[in-house]
Amino acid sequence: MTDSAGAAATGRGAPGSSRGTPTFGERLYVPWWGWPLPLAAAVLLAAEVHMGYPGVRAWLPYLITIPIVLLAMAWLSRVRIELRDGELWVGDAHLPVEYIGEVEVLTGTAKRKALGPELDPQAFVVHRGWVKSALRVELTDPRDPTPYWVFSVRSADRLAELLRRPS
Repeated sequence: MTDSAGAAATGRGAPGSSRGTPTFGERLYVPWWGWPLPLAAAVLLAAEVHMGYPGVRAWLPYLITIPIVLLAMAWLSRVRIELRDGELWVGDAHLPVEYIGEVEVLTGTAKRKALGPELDPQAFVVHRGWVKSALRVELTDPRDPTPYWVFSVRSADRLAELLRRPS
């Protein structure tokens, strides 16, 4: 098994690079309602600079701030959750299903507690605030110091059911 830090560091095989068809796949994209506020902030910032610099330099802040915000929003939407070929992929980290113990669906107060006072500092966490549900997956590999993974996933019940099935 590759631990969560090692999986991200080695870069061996991205989730999309495996040839098998995923049993489960989901991208944690930023929803449409998450885009207007950052874009409006970028335009307002550019307008502030524009008012102070007339001429050719006036359009440069728009050319810089708007693409930066678009890239940041796309970067936040890059995380994929996949169950493929006997491995759970969360972003670049992967975990063979044979090392998965208890699987718990977290929503509402349980999610807040799991990401707050109950969070183990060694846990692997991928959280997106706009996703309402998450999974806590216990690791059973004695060589891995990571006790569990907590990650956001929209179809938490479906993925939990797939992970609980005996292989």
